[in-house]
Amino acid sequence: MAANKVFPRGVPREQNARLTVGFVLVQRFTLCAFANFVDVLRLAADEGDRSRPIQCRWKVIAPDLRPITASCGVSVQPHEVFASPRLFDYIVVVGGLIDETDTRDEKVEAFLQQAAEAGVPLVGLCTGTFILHRAGLMEGYRGCVSWFHHLDFLSQFDGLKPVSDQIFVVDRDRLTCSGGTSTAHLAAFLVDRHIGKAQSTKSLNIMMISGAEDGGAPQPGLTLDFRTKDPLVRKALLLMQQNLDAPLSVLDVARHLEVGKRCLERHFRDALGTSPLSAFIEMRLLHARHMLENTDKSIAMIAAESGFCDSSHLSRMFRRRYASTPQGFRASALGRSA
Repeated sequence: MAANKVFPRGVPREQNARLTVGFVLVQRFTLCAFANFVDVLRLAADEGDRSRPIQCRWKVIAPDLRPITASCGVSVQPHEVFASPRLFDYIVVVGGLIDETDTRDEKVEAFLQQAAEAGVPLVGLCTGTFILHRAGLMEGYRGCVSWFHHLDFLSQFDGLKPVSDQIFVVDRDRLTCSGGTSTAHLAAFLVDRHIGKAQSTKSLNIMMISGAEDGGAPQPGLTLDFRTKDPLVRKALLLMQQNLDAPLSVLDVARHLEVGKRCLERHFRDALGTSPLSAFIEMRLLHARHMLENTDKSIAMIAAESGFCDSSHLSRMFRRRYASTPQGFRASALGRSA
């Protein structure tokens, strides 16, 4: 276990801390991913709820002390420059905007490689998984990414298949997470491992997060079951994904992407062999199926969240696609898991 590592002479450890974390924030990092993770540590660290870093300690580390700007515009001042990665039990890389992952930082990559060579576990939050892959540190490991970035990963790392249907993955000394509130669950997992379940539960309760989820919990979204490198089609699919409960017309999608309706239809036909409308209906049915399998929501609620007029509309479309009613599909799924 990482907390029991023996540190060489000349590398001081934080007194009494049972869990120490070094955060590496990339430019345009996702503030939500960082804040959720660090707040779990903060709330678990103090015996008196005064935010004192007693049982957990953390620092933001960087190649230099210049402020690092999040994607929302908030800047964070690093505590110190890179030193020995063995000062920490974990090095956590917080990624951000997908366009920024293409810009490689040699100093960051060198530090992460140094940490890996020293046996310090590496954690990738949000697109931090991309950064670890780009640094050559995920070979032979399973890596988790958000369903939102599934196709981005496939396009950047040929032949590699990410895990994008669960909230985080722990594979030996690589821990990767889809981002958002799932980073709180990964942090709680580490607090539970190193400090105790009571502290991890306390943190989540104070943050109004109902119970710890294990890594296998499904992401609150779907991986897109459409494979294409056509950038226009990918943008359209992501726009559809973000509007499942209030479906846009094909014309609205085309207008949003600043192309003609016929142009969009031609791209879908060439890339996927189907129409934008058919792809959108398929996506909404996949979302409904996912909720039938993984939640106890009513059929009416699932219909509303999947963009269908009512439960009857969902049932007609579902039966046409899967040769089963939503109720029958749920019953079969429960039987398989029993």
